[in-house]
Formats: sequence, C-alpha cells, structure tokens
Amino acid sequence: METQKTALYEYHKSLGAKFAPFAGYQMPIQYTSGIVEEHKFTRSEAGLFDVSHMGQLSIEGNTGLISALEKIIPIDLRNIKHNQLKYTFLTNENGGIYDDLIVTKVEKGFNIILNAACKDNDYKIIKKALGEKFKLTLHKDLSLVALQGPKASKILENIISGTSSLKFMNGKNFSYNGTEIYITRSGYTGEDGFEISILNNMVEEFAKILIVKGAKPIGLGARDTLRLEAGLCLYGHDINESTTPIEANLKWTISKRRREEGGFSGYNKIKSDMNGELSRLRIGIKPSGKIIAREGTKIFSVDGQEIGSITSGTYGPSVNGPIAMGYVKYNFSKSKTNILLEVRGKKYNAQVFELPFYKKSYVRWEWVKKNFQNNMNGLL
Repeated sequence: METQKTALYEYHKSLGAKFAPFAGYQMPIQYTSGIVEEHKFTRSEAGLFDVSHMGQLSIEGNTGLISALEKIIPIDLRNIKHNQLKYTFLTNENGGIYDDLIVTKVEKGFNIILNAACKDNDYKIIKKALGEKFKLTLHKDLSLVALQGPKASKILENIISGTSSLKFMNGKNFSYNGTEIYITRSGYTGEDGFEISILNNMVEEFAKILIVKGAKPIGLGARDTLRLEAGLCLYGHDINESTTPIEANLKWTISKRRREEGGFSGYNKIKSDMNGELSRLRIGIKPSGKIIAREGTKIFSVDGQEIGSITSGTYGPSVNGPIAMGYVKYNFSKSKTNILLEVRGKKYNAQVFELPFYKKSYVRWEWVKKNFQNNMNGLL
C-alpha cells in the first residue's frame, strides 16, 4: 500500500523536516532544531503539530443514536453537553480496546477523532454497529493541526477572536476567512492548547500564519516525549485489543452510570476488573541513573521474579531523565515500589512512579475567565 501524505507535506519539506513512515503516512519526525529543542519550545512557547493523519469521523442522527453508540462506547453520552469532548474507547467483546477516541457532541450528532492506524477498521466497526440508520462520514477533505503550549491561546486569539474563551475539553465553530472551522481546547502534550479542523486547501496558509505569530513546527518525535511525560497512552503500545481500560489505569473514563448499568461491549470483563480481579496494571516507571528502557524491556521484582514489561520509554527533556510506562503484576503496582529493568542483559534499578511525570498545564475555565483580559492586553 502506497504511503500517504498530508496536505502539509510539501510545507514540512520546505521547513527542513525529516520524515518517517507512521500509520501509513509520511510524517515529520523532527525539524532542524531537533526533538529535545522542539519539546522544550512547546513547554515554554507554542508548538504546531500536523496531526492530519488522524481520522475525523462525523455521525449524524438523532433518535436512537445515543443508545446505539453506547453499545460500543463506554461513556455516558446521554449527559454529554453540546460541544463537550470526552475521552473514551471503542471496546471489543473481551473488554479490550480497538481504539481510544475523542468524542464531541455537536448539533447534528457526534464528531469522533480516531487514531490513524485504526481509523479504517474503526469505521467498519462503528458502521456495522449503527447500520444504515445514521450518516457516517470519514472526512478526506479535512486536515487537523494542534497548537500546543502556554502561548497557544494568545497566538490563536490574535488570528481568530473568541478562541481564548473556550473551556478545556470543549469546542466551537469559528469563522476563518469566510469559512466555518471547528476548534477544540484539547491536546496530547500535557499543555494548554487547541486542535483545529480545517479544509485541506486552507491548512497551509493557516499554518504559515500561526508560525508568523510565534508558533514553531514540531514533529512526532517531540509529540511522543511530551505525551509520555504527561502520562498519556499511545495506542498500539500502551493500550491495544488485549488491554482493558481498567488494566490501563483509565477507570476514570467510565462514568458511574455506565459502570453500574453496563450495556457495552466487554462489560463483563471490565466489571470483573473493577471488582478487584485485576492481574496487572499500567504504571509509570522512573529508571535510576541515565539508562533508557525501551518498549519490550522486561520488568523484575527485586527478588528476581519477572513481573511485567515496558510499553513506552524515552528521555524526558522536561524532567531531565529517563521515563517509562508499562504493565506489572497488580501486587507490584504501588507507587515507590522498587523494581528492576533488564536492558541489554543487565538489570538496573527503577521505581514505580505515580503518573504523570510532568504536571499537566491544562487551562480550566476559572483560569480562562481570570486571564482573558490579560491575554487580550498582551496582544495590543
């Protein structure tokens, strides 16, 4: 299958991007300054990410749509507010995760962001579950860019008025050059930020303006180190079809009503996990010294028992040291438990660490109200 390219591919090339195949796309991994500098710039300024490889699915319908979706998605869609976003999953019959999703309630139904490698299969699963009663569109005409970092709000407000007033995990339609675009206050870095859904034929001009206003292009390499510092899962690594949301330490995503009533794929397995029958749990891990434990690294107890493995591991520029996530037997999952990591045949000391490694800087509504005027003053 031919590798695909996003609408920003040529622009990435002009900026000196280094590319690598990712989920069927040629994606920018880094630019000329390198991953560490891109990471730090996002934490201190504002980084611009091309995430157009992600799937953007819209589902239109009213009567019966919520009940139909709740059979395959374990969140409370009855009480989701208009323009509100929720993190959730597409679960299988065994409680495993086909994909993790962002679902947004919109006027005509729901918008769902799908992972790039999963989007075609997700569409088939959702289409099969919903049948022909509802209109599903997996958009090919839309790009998705993420503006992330403490200065993201000022930059975007300077281009599109009113975006600074968005609540965290909420979205809204805005007018840009006479065209309606959908913007959410969300992201995958642990920073305040926005994700902008915009037509392919408008995205390059929009990206150029964001960069002129102070953003810098950031590749997927820094996106990975940023999300790992924030303790966020990467599908296909930290979660997959064999891990349940409870094993993944994501119980908080399932509302009280759905936990009690069930009615979604894999509920029996997930319920047993919630009732204390867990055999393993996703944890944060802080290796001692400078050793970096990559995916697949075996984890041992201090007495030599193999208890799990690493699913993600890297150097965290913001915490100035190695970090990792993985799964261990439940009895070894308590924070500050001493463990051993086997790297290249040698065992190294490490400790279970309470996630996240880097404190998230998402902006809550109280902060928005307090600082909105200050943000505007900074633009004048």
